[in-house]
Amino acid sequence: MHERIRHEGMLGKLMGADEAAALIRPGMTVAMSGFTGAGYPKAVPGALATHMEAAHAAGEDFKIKVLTGASTAPELDGVLAKADGMELRLPYMSDPALRQRINAGELDYMDIHLSHVAQHTWFGFYGDVDVAVVEVVGVLEDGRLIPSSSVGNNKTWLDMASMVILEVNSRQPAGMEGMHDVYYGTALPPHRKPVPILAPGDRIGEPYLLVDPEKVVAVVETDAPDRLSGFSAPDEASKAIAGHLLEFLDHEIRRGRLTDRLLPLQSGVGNIANAVLAGLAEGGYRGLTAYTEVIQDGMLNLIKGGTIGFASATSFSLSEDGVAEFTENVDFYRERILLRTQEISNHPEVIRRLGCIALNGMIEADIYGNVNSTHVAGTSVMNGIGGSGDFARNGFLSVFMSPSTAKNGKISAIVPMASHVDHTEHDTMILITEQGLADMRGLAPKQRARTVIANCAHPEYRPALTDYFERALRGSYGKHTPHLLGEALSWHERFVQTGDMRPAPSRP
Repeated sequence: MHERIRHEGMLGKLMGADEAAALIRPGMTVAMSGFTGAGYPKAVPGALATHMEAAHAAGEDFKIKVLTGASTAPELDGVLAKADGMELRLPYMSDPALRQRINAGELDYMDIHLSHVAQHTWFGFYGDVDVAVVEVVGVLEDGRLIPSSSVGNNKTWLDMASMVILEVNSRQPAGMEGMHDVYYGTALPPHRKPVPILAPGDRIGEPYLLVDPEKVVAVVETDAPDRLSGFSAPDEASKAIAGHLLEFLDHEIRRGRLTDRLLPLQSGVGNIANAVLAGLAEGGYRGLTAYTEVIQDGMLNLIKGGTIGFASATSFSLSEDGVAEFTENVDFYRERILLRTQEISNHPEVIRRLGCIALNGMIEADIYGNVNSTHVAGTSVMNGIGGSGDFARNGFLSVFMSPSTAKNGKISAIVPMASHVDHTEHDTMILITEQGLADMRGLAPKQRARTVIANCAHPEYRPALTDYFERALRGSYGKHTPHLLGEALSWHERFVQTGDMRPAPSRP
């Protein structure tokens, strides 16, 4: 294991996870690596949770503020949430135990655009960063760090933290060295310069993370896998959504708005995204590019098959089979994948310049195109906005996708008024469900409503949506974006009260 740590000073700071965790004290702000279940510290958070539980048992308060790149795993978010060890968490999460505590009001959660986290930390909006806990693949002789399976905000954490704890994970492939591009050209306003990326494959930084060795207070050796995200085979709804999207892309090519190389793809995480990626391969596309956040199994398959020639991201999110494929062929993928800091992978300037096609999921959309990505019934957060807003507002195309219903038809994804808005009608161009596709480009609000109801709503809900819209046309206070304010959120109220959005006569 020690061959991964080639810096003499770092070797002198080797210690166990328990000893390293003891350096973290109550009230600290702790920034940890990790993005979508990849590259997060595997040992120190669990040891820290044990210290917290012991403190609580002794009647002492022990909570910290936790910053990450995005979601992590049970070994980080889960154990700290169960230990009641967090007073604040940002910017994105997916752990069930953490979600439960957030929605119970037991800890504060800040859901912010992923491109904002690093710069807001630089601006001092979150106060001082006391400790950074960062997983790396190895340490070079000169102290430079080989990044792990995610880069996320690690550059900023290492720059800003007063103390640094490194976890060197031998389970991560050593062959990843050279796959990363860490940009050190950022600056505070008014000294910023354009980010010099003109194509997804452009390198603008260096393949290593830099850290002041004097700030490193502990080095912990680990040998543990990332959270492995299994994906089920695409269901019929996912296949139908993918089919509508591919038909739309073919239409755009025929109209001359796209070429057969499309534009750089950004794809959210999940089974629908994987179904869309699989559809691109089946559609005969070749030599595409991706400028996105996360590399999933589906994108590995497209790279291996030549559908995608190059992909830029900030993290992996692979299944067990995907990890095996990547590890076995790491030399091949190293030439075709680049992992950047998330402030660059999600940078609005770059996204707009490249003209990304943004493909993201949603919880619901209303008839005017406002999209809710984060909250059930407007109040219970699921995961967070992630990077969807970075890409939707700045991309060449912004596409949001979802099955038209959930919970066996008890929830409609198309509603009169969104119960929470993450992406306004101004940022949404295309809505897709298995029922069809609504192209809202160039449409005024009432035109959008008719298009969304006709193309995206489930037949069981379409009459009620049509009825609402027609009555709103007559009875709304204003007629530009007609709503019946006393009724607009009644579907959500009915769901909260009964567990079913459908009016009683419509239920089985």
